Amino acid sequence: MEEYRGNRNASGRMQDAHWALMMEGSKYAERLPIGLEKVIRTVSSETVKQFYKKWYHLHNMAVIAVGDFPDTESVVELIRTHFEGKNSGPDPPIIPSFPVPSHEDPRFSCFVESEAAGSAVMISYKMPADELKTVKDYRDMLVESMFLHALNQRFFKISRRKDPPYFSCSAASDALVSPLKAYIMSSTCKEKGTLQALESMLIEVARVQLHGFSEREVSVVRALLMSEIESAYLERDQMQSTSLRDEYIQHFIHNEPVIGIEYEAQLQKSILPYISASEVSKYAEKLQTSCSCVLKTIEPQASATVDDLKKVVLKINNLEKEGSIAPWDDEYIPEEIVNIKPDPGYIVEQIDYSNIGATELTLSNGMRVCYKCTDFFDDQVLFTGFSYGGLSELPESEYFSCSMGSTIAGEIGVFGHKPSVLMEMLAGKRVEVGTKLGAYMRTFSGDCSPSDLETALQLVYQLFTTNVIPGEEEVKIVMQMAEEAVRAQERDPYTAFANRVKEINYGNSFFFRPIRLSDLRKVDPVKACEYFNRCFKDPSTFTVVIAGNIDPTVALPLILQYLGGIPKSPEAIFHYNRDDLKGLPFKFPKTIIRDVVRSPMVEAQCSVQLCFPVVLKNGTMVEEIHCVGFLSKLIETKIVQVLRFKHGQIYSACVSVFLGGNKPSRTGDVRGDVSINFSCDPEISSKLVDLALDEVVHLQEEGPTDQDVSTVLEIEQRAHENGLQENYYWLERILRSYQSRIYSGDVGTSFKIQDEGRSRVRETLTPSTAQSALRRILPYPCKKQYTVVILMPQASRFKLLRSLFKQNAPSRDAKILAAIAGGTVLAACLWRYSRKS
Repeated sequence: MEEYRGNRNASGRMQDAHWALMMEGSKYAERLPIGLEKVIRTVSSETVKQFYKKWYHLHNMAVIAVGDFPDTESVVELIRTHFEGKNSGPDPPIIPSFPVPSHEDPRFSCFVESEAAGSAVMISYKMPADELKTVKDYRDMLVESMFLHALNQRFFKISRRKDPPYFSCSAASDALVSPLKAYIMSSTCKEKGTLQALESMLIEVARVQLHGFSEREVSVVRALLMSEIESAYLERDQMQSTSLRDEYIQHFIHNEPVIGIEYEAQLQKSILPYISASEVSKYAEKLQTSCSCVLKTIEPQASATVDDLKKVVLKINNLEKEGSIAPWDDEYIPEEIVNIKPDPGYIVEQIDYSNIGATELTLSNGMRVCYKCTDFFDDQVLFTGFSYGGLSELPESEYFSCSMGSTIAGEIGVFGHKPSVLMEMLAGKRVEVGTKLGAYMRTFSGDCSPSDLETALQLVYQLFTTNVIPGEEEVKIVMQMAEEAVRAQERDPYTAFANRVKEINYGNSFFFRPIRLSDLRKVDPVKACEYFNRCFKDPSTFTVVIAGNIDPTVALPLILQYLGGIPKSPEAIFHYNRDDLKGLPFKFPKTIIRDVVRSPMVEAQCSVQLCFPVVLKNGTMVEEIHCVGFLSKLIETKIVQVLRFKHGQIYSACVSVFLGGNKPSRTGDVRGDVSINFSCDPEISSKLVDLALDEVVHLQEEGPTDQDVSTVLEIEQRAHENGLQENYYWLERILRSYQSRIYSGDVGTSFKIQDEGRSRVRETLTPSTAQSALRRILPYPCKKQYTVVILMPQASRFKLLRSLFKQNAPSRDAKILAAIAGGTVLAACLWRYSRKS
């Protein structure tokens, strides 16, 4: 029931409505897999057993095992041992087929969802799914992929134009039900902008049908696909077991061939060069509104009508027949990211840290670079650069403007080129670089292949040498998108819930306060961009960590040229001492607070957050931080055991730790909180909170069992072992060592102390030490200091009035109640009218 209830939100309702429209005329339109609420509540055990006996037939089942096995034969024997003796009925049931009828006339829907995140348009073209059995089938699949990529490139460029028809738009192929698939184009747009978005989407499809894609557009896509398959080939020995497992599942269920990455790479590289622009363009013929097409708008408040949609379709069809749609006009794409390559810097100091297997360089411009060479993934290099001093150092009067810096600058282009231009310049390269302005730090991070490391470092160089100047049109687009996002949050019941949690736990500080429309209207785009520019001007304040498959003989010259070549600032910019950074102003309540947030909802939803304050003492900080991680997993495991498996009232629970509001100084305690989150039936939410509190108290007073502790230790050890084989893990560990309170110039020592802290916690974690830690780190008993916020559906005025009436005047006549209710409604109408006036 909780899984069912969790889907009765805006997203779930929109999906259900779309599915019913797509599948109209078939069995699929009548029932979703989860079933009906009445059936879930009343189904008998006998019905479930019969269903299982009929459909869970051994002839319909397969066992797939993929992993790091010492030998496959022993695994085969295990499977035989556990499955060979199983029996089911002699004949498997015939799996029925439910056809979905095609339709020439397009179907239209204007769906109004008061809780929708925004306005959107969806266009779906249903058609038979293609088989994948021959080389020709594979070639057709490549052509389809190229067509969708090329179309998405155009959609992205349109979304970045002056006064765009939509904020985002994309096309994809989606498997529906056997043997049916659909091409689905979806866009998000401004309020009351659905007709404009629909028209633009249909015009672009018609433009391709009339004029096709250019050779340049297709060559960009070809390079992209070639890069992807080359990356997959290089990492073929490091493929995740889950990916291999999924291939076998598709083979079993859909009879798709399992050909292996070596053959697929060979096949793709031999086919791609011979797929022409005209062949890719021809695919657009499949997207006809007369071929099982479904067009749908989604709006928080109705503005478009079905007649409006029909008029748009007729208009575009006529324009296409007349040939009145002009060819695509592409923009100029520069050849080089960096026009004039910088003079390389040089190494001032080099330190090797054997315990990490990393090397630290101090460059001539003051930037510190630490790199670790790995062979976990042949085609992956990760990097992150950070510098102390972020949004926490700003006064309230500047905060909202400067916090929009990344967003506004990103729309203009922080790497010296507009995003739409940069997208094409990076085609065929596996490079991602982004920026972030946080509370205490400014950061940039990237992900690239070894062969594209130069391009990634060029982007970092451009980040430090580009001055972003806000243009009127770019700012207008960003602010319009921001305003739509704020309005969407105001419609979302969970926003009021999340805001109340922040207000109670962290106070009403401007740093934690949600951004409002009134705040957006005060944003100064010039100040926002000036702040962003200053954040990435002084390389001497930055530490860069690189982890991945890098060859120092190749990487070092690139590091020196593009990182060492960043000009040193003539004046110190944002030279913060981490001990002097401002702390975020928040204090956890000293008393118990239980609050209910009632939000208007279309269907009843309920979410709970139970929170305890945490204080970690500075002297034992390293061990305590590791200890909190173990305790949070212990609490999560026990809450799920009690609320799900014992009482059967929740689907899942999550325990999270927040320690991010503390300045990174080397002194002082760390404050934060541990929160328990779950969704449930609104009627029993308060009871489940009490059960959760009882379980935490039980852990504090009685302690966990040996099994509880060993389970948590095993989960953590497994995650640790997996992490040691991943670049992300090492990047994060080295970054944490630099940013640790114990860091004092030697990252190897900092790393070692943290590692030893983890080992000590593991070695000493027993039921009694876990019990002691729960008493020490959380309030003891936990029932003396906590906060609970519960999101509940807002009762209607009539329900509230009825409950009030029952409590205060049980003997009154129902007619009097009706009169009071009528007067209340009249008063409410007059109040609304006066507000409008």
